Amino acid sequence: MNKKGILPTALHEIPKDIEKVLMLDENLLSKWNALTPLARNEWVCWITITKKDETRQAHIDRMREELLEGKKRPCCWPGCPHRRENAKKWLKNS
Repeated sequence: MNKKGILPTALHEIPKDIEKVLMLDENLLSKWNALTPLARNEWVCWITITKKDETRQAHIDRMREELLEGKKRPCCWPGCPHRRENAKKWLKNS
C-alpha cells in the first residue's frame, strides 16, 4: 500500500487525478481497495487510454459512480491492451 492508503494496480501507475478522487471520499477509497489488483488496473487503463480531457473526466466520474454502486470493472471494456494481447484488436493505437 502506498503512503496515502490507495492500493496499487497490477500494472499501471495510479495518476494524480484518480488519486485525488479516491482520497476525497472514504467510502470510494474503501471500495477501490476492496478490488483485486487486476480490477483496479482495468479502471486505470480504461480511464487513461482516452484521448480527450473531457472523456477522461467522464470516465473518472463514471468510475466513481459505478464503484459506489458496487461494480468491480468498467462495463463493455475488452480489457487492458497492455496486459491482454487479445484486447488490442478492440482498441486502436494501444
